[in-house]
Amino acid sequence: MAPRNEPSFRESVDLMFNRAAALMDLSPGLEEKIRVCNSTYTVRFGVRLRGQIQTFVGYRSVHSEHMEPVKGGIRYSLSVNQDEVEALAALMTYKCALVETPFGGSKGGLCIDPRQYDEHELEQITRRFAYELAKRDLINPSQNVPAPDMGTGEREMAWIADQYARMNTTDINARACVTGKPLNAGGIAGRVEATGRGVQYALREFFRHPGDAKKAGLSGKLDGKRVIIQGLGNVGYHAAKFLSEEDGARITGIIERDGALYDPDGLDVQAVHNWIVKHGGVTGFPDATHQAEGAAVLEHECDILIPAAMEGVINLTNADRIRAPLILEAANGPITAGADEILCEKGTVIIPDLFANAGGVTVSYFEWVKNLSHIRFGRMQRRQEEARHELVVAELERLDRYLGDAWSMSPDFKAKYLRGADELELVRSGLDDTMRTAYQAMSEVWNARDDVADLRTAAYLVSIDRVAKSYRAKGL
Repeated sequence: MAPRNEPSFRESVDLMFNRAAALMDLSPGLEEKIRVCNSTYTVRFGVRLRGQIQTFVGYRSVHSEHMEPVKGGIRYSLSVNQDEVEALAALMTYKCALVETPFGGSKGGLCIDPRQYDEHELEQITRRFAYELAKRDLINPSQNVPAPDMGTGEREMAWIADQYARMNTTDINARACVTGKPLNAGGIAGRVEATGRGVQYALREFFRHPGDAKKAGLSGKLDGKRVIIQGLGNVGYHAAKFLSEEDGARITGIIERDGALYDPDGLDVQAVHNWIVKHGGVTGFPDATHQAEGAAVLEHECDILIPAAMEGVINLTNADRIRAPLILEAANGPITAGADEILCEKGTVIIPDLFANAGGVTVSYFEWVKNLSHIRFGRMQRRQEEARHELVVAELERLDRYLGDAWSMSPDFKAKYLRGADELELVRSGLDDTMRTAYQAMSEVWNARDDVADLRTAAYLVSIDRVAKSYRAKGL
């Protein structure tokens, strides 16, 4: 837990906003309009479970409607409260602006421990929550589009989408009321792993800028880099898996709620994930050193530290002992405002949450577009691409026969070149392009301005400027 003199999560977001806004030429009125949360709806509803009525408390916060619909996940956790939901909604506004998805920021939460209920009970609770929000247009394809977050996933999104469709039987775009759905319910390929994949693309782009990497005392590519991951949930698992299997990074530490695993030679991410699924934690995993005090592993020596679970895990109590030269915030708000100052003074480079974990909302945007267009990506053009490539290959084969041993195509060239892009490849391409473009916008500000000391401030500057331009275009 963070110490008592630590600013709250919401205060941290406001402090980081204020730090960037102080470097901008905004009128006081416009600055205030961008910073404040537009509205928060609190709902208390009852569901009959196990022979009695249980009352649940939920929230849906709308931070900014400079663009609509507003976008943001729904989390199920006992820690959910109004301040947290409003802070997360604000982060969504800045995140969407940074990666240029045409949404305002929103967030939702239900104060519940989903592990205490069976599937049927969770469905009843979710459907009633969705009903309470939808009848106030807090779930709507053109006004407010939720997505999965901590404690929710494809299953819950499918229930919400179905509940909305039942309430709006003539809305042809009903499926677009929520993203993160299963493929067979209007979802999109690549959404489940999107945030983890975005983390991978973010790190790849960082190392494409040698000057930026040098500021963290790093060089080269991801191959061989020592990585510690805090939280092996959906985001942490996919990030660790992709970085280790595709980029050659060594996952030396994995921190979970029941302790941490550490192996300087690298952990088998898939084996650890399988163990957690089967046993509910990392305790007892046979092929690594287990440390009961998991938070201590945050302070181990490594090249890249990736907090991918809860907010506030790096705070005033431990910031001065963090040794990683590069931290990527895969979770929302894992570094408090106080810790951020300490780390920046030490020279630690932080790739901020509003960029680093934007893969989820980016692919959610693609899913929303797919639902509105009522056609999967690649369906129209894939075979036409293959036919055009076939012409090129036919000419190359003719050249191959003419030149004989003097020249020949690589063995797998034909198979690779002939295959037209399917939906998953197009989604990955779009996500990669989004993460590259957003990083370049941040990096340019970071390197061009002497008064911008870190990437987080640069990210906020880019985001706030885009939100301000949207409001000015509306006549504010």
